[in-house]
Amino acid sequence: MTVHQLNELLLICSLVLLIAVAAVRISSRSGLPSLLLYLGIGIAIGQDGIGNVAFDNAELTQVIGYAALVVILAEGGLGTKWKEIEPALPAAVMLSTVGVAVSVGITASAAHYVVGLEWRQALIIGAVVSSTDAAAVFSVLRKVPLPSRVTGVLEAESGFNDAPVVILVVAFSTAGPIDSWYVLVGEIALELAIGAAIGLAVGFASAYGLRHVALPASGLYPIAVMAIAVVAYASGAMAHGSGFLAVYLASMVLGNAKLPHAPANRGFAEGLGWIAQIGMFVLLGLLVTPHELVRDFWPAIVIGLVLTVIARPMEVLVSLLPFRIPWQEQALMSWAGLRGAVPIILATIPMVSEIDGSERIFNIVFVLVVVYTLVQGPTLPWLARALKLGDQGEASDLGVESAPLERLRGHLLSVSIPDGSRMHGVEVAELRLPPGAAVTLVVREDNSFVPGPATVLRRGDELLVVATDPVRDAAERRLRAVGQGGKLAGWLGTGGPRATAAPDGDQTDLRRPFRRSPRRTSG
Repeated sequence: MTVHQLNELLLICSLVLLIAVAAVRISSRSGLPSLLLYLGIGIAIGQDGIGNVAFDNAELTQVIGYAALVVILAEGGLGTKWKEIEPALPAAVMLSTVGVAVSVGITASAAHYVVGLEWRQALIIGAVVSSTDAAAVFSVLRKVPLPSRVTGVLEAESGFNDAPVVILVVAFSTAGPIDSWYVLVGEIALELAIGAAIGLAVGFASAYGLRHVALPASGLYPIAVMAIAVVAYASGAMAHGSGFLAVYLASMVLGNAKLPHAPANRGFAEGLGWIAQIGMFVLLGLLVTPHELVRDFWPAIVIGLVLTVIARPMEVLVSLLPFRIPWQEQALMSWAGLRGAVPIILATIPMVSEIDGSERIFNIVFVLVVVYTLVQGPTLPWLARALKLGDQGEASDLGVESAPLERLRGHLLSVSIPDGSRMHGVEVAELRLPPGAAVTLVVREDNSFVPGPATVLRRGDELLVVATDPVRDAAERRLRAVGQGGKLAGWLGTGGPRATAAPDGDQTDLRRPFRRSPRRTSG
């Protein structure tokens, strides 16, 4: 690739991103799922659209799709609240294992007996469309005020069920006879166990490390969190376990570990998640050939109808039998089994393996996802209200974000009290800082605490002083003066502008304002 071609590629990609960002606004106003708009952008660019770009590399699409799914699962895990998902774990596990088996059996039977597909093709389609899409579920459910138990089950299911479905699709797409059912069950159980163990181990170890190792810049924490999530996926996959389960569990542990700069971590992951969704859907839109979808339209409608009306409700009913869940919530969970990019990505696996009829499988899955997402997504809030499950009365969690000091026109000063400083023995109130400045934290012998007016400062203390922009210089002058003249500074002529140059060893070390935490504290 030449520099000129790189410039063209960057221009096209940035324009596509801007259009996709604008499409989110259109989606939120119209109620259309944003994934359909992204797919539309890809189709418009493709060979049957105005862009006339020919793209048929299924293997590249699969690789990029896997990478995007890792980012999406990481973002979903970071935003999953443990207090909501903990009581939902047993039900989610049942939906992700027993429920998937029920859905695959019913859907594959319909594809074989009703549509007339061969058993291998029918099983692949049944497995592919049995996975609910994490991106679609996360984006839709967090906008619908539902009871925490319902959202917990659906979010956990979408995070967990990718793992067994990928195993099934790969097994069905392998050349040669399909393994016996008990062999498949054993492989799924083993891979899930390995993935869960690695994900939890990476998550807890990394959370401990990030809480006890101070990074020099706050912007490094989001990068570290996402890198850890990718490590969890790669480690799980290379250990012949479920990398998707590993990345989701590791991210969920990190998201609930009260890490430094947690809001920034989630914001960074959310931005990467949007980029991953946009890139994945646009690429899938490029891969499809619209004029070839016509002959597979009605088979897709029939299979999707069986999946939505029969397979998904039976999956929910059978999986939730051990639990006392009201029928209204079960009905909503049945309708909320949203499909998105994940089934379309999984449909590239038989294409890469060159299974007979793989292109038809891809076309059927593509049409099914588009049509039924268009139906289910916008109607989900209406169904929740009709079932009286719109939990408007439950208190919403506050979105707490750290505000940059520059936005508040403020400064954070780090003050160290060295040996020989006359600030030793001075009470906080005796500093007499100008209005608009205050000592907010004292770090003493690796412990931190919020000082009171009568707190006595000592040698070796480190103070964090917040000052508004108008009094920043006056606060610095006052602190230096107290370091030179003690509590009587000002009376001794040490409180003026020239009180900034004291002899070595008799001056408080006042560092310049900074935009990152100078030191990690345990308080």
